Amino acid sequence: MKMTTLFLLFGLAALLLAGCAGQEPPEVELSDETGMDEIVDFYFTYEWDGFNAEYQRYRFYVEDGRHMFFHETRKVHNTYGPATEKHTTAKGSRELTEEEWRNFLAFLDRGKLSKSEESVLDGDSGPWLYAYRQEKNGVVRYAFDFTPRDGLLAFEDFCESLAKSA
Repeated sequence: MKMTTLFLLFGLAALLLAGCAGQEPPEVELSDETGMDEIVDFYFTYEWDGFNAEYQRYRFYVEDGRHMFFHETRKVHNTYGPATEKHTTAKGSRELTEEEWRNFLAFLDRGKLSKSEESVLDGDSGPWLYAYRQEKNGVVRYAFDFTPRDGLLAFEDFCESLAKSA
């Protein structure tokens, strides 16, 4: 009886310590007050690996104090994927104006940041959205969700318009 009680106490203590040691970043709703301006890198990636594979990436980032935009499109025609670099149909980058950067941040306003988890979901083509935020302990990666959800469609239209000039 004593050994079982001791074993349970050690097990409970180990669970409590493990929970305290691995503090997860909390879910954060982005706004001017919650550090939206601390976003230093943002990725949108969509990838379909089936027949007529497609890949689309948009990236907004800060480089040497400048606000930058990058895009890459890959497409496979009449065969099965994946879409690799040799299938690139469009690619470019450019510096954003201050107005374009403000417009980008406006899309993130009220969106949600949550703990980013590495997982492979069968059949999921995305889009996957990740925001990298400068915090006191370094840059932290978060998964991002648009609020409201239809903000994602407007964001994609915004990215497409930027890609035309990059």
